[in-house]
Amino acid sequence: MVLLGSLLNAFFIIIGALVGRFFKNMPETMKQTVLTIIGLAVAVLGIQMGFESNNFIIVIVSLVVGAVVGEWLDLDKQFNRFGRWVESLFGAKASEGKIAEGFVTASLIFVIGSMAVIGALDSGLRNDHNVLITKGIIDGFTSIILASTLGIGVLLSAIPVFIYQGVIALLAGVISSYVPQAALNLFIQEMTATGGVMIMAIGLNIAGLTKIRVANLLPGIVVVAVVIGIMFPFQ
Repeated sequence: MVLLGSLLNAFFIIIGALVGRFFKNMPETMKQTVLTIIGLAVAVLGIQMGFESNNFIIVIVSLVVGAVVGEWLDLDKQFNRFGRWVESLFGAKASEGKIAEGFVTASLIFVIGSMAVIGALDSGLRNDHNVLITKGIIDGFTSIILASTLGIGVLLSAIPVFIYQGVIALLAGVISSYVPQAALNLFIQEMTATGGVMIMAIGLNIAGLTKIRVANLLPGIVVVAVVIGIMFPFQ
């Protein structure tokens, strides 16, 4: 089953978010301290991912062009609008749990990264789901921590994770037929670095140090693919 890995990844996120809600009543000061530490840890992860690049010009160009496109489309507003719509379905009490913030933050953390792409390709090409299952376990534990501080909106991040990874898995055969392996490896490398900058921004946001509209940077991932497509024939 091609989509098994994506399904299990989404399932682990849902279970983790539900478990995390048992810790929602922790003291506010403790919750704030934990949230700050989570943010700093996520920022360090992003920095580590950023060092994957062998050509940081690609990262800079991708982020700048992606930011322009993202601001024009205002993706951050669309993400938050969806979250607020869900909040309205649950009522005012649920809104206090910052569903929109939890959904946007968790979605970005779980979607950005090389494991999502590599795992989905493995699922689609070889029916090997080990990478996505491993990612799902990591995401599950992460969602426990996020849900305990950001609310039940973290659970909703399972939806974009499943769709994103599922589409890649379903199109894996087409991707492997038209994209040389060397070009795909280069894309994954530079996408990881570009995503790392976004992950770092998410971490700083979680820690309360910045208010960067990270969702508006997402088109940068597509720009990486375009830049690699233009550059690769000349390498």
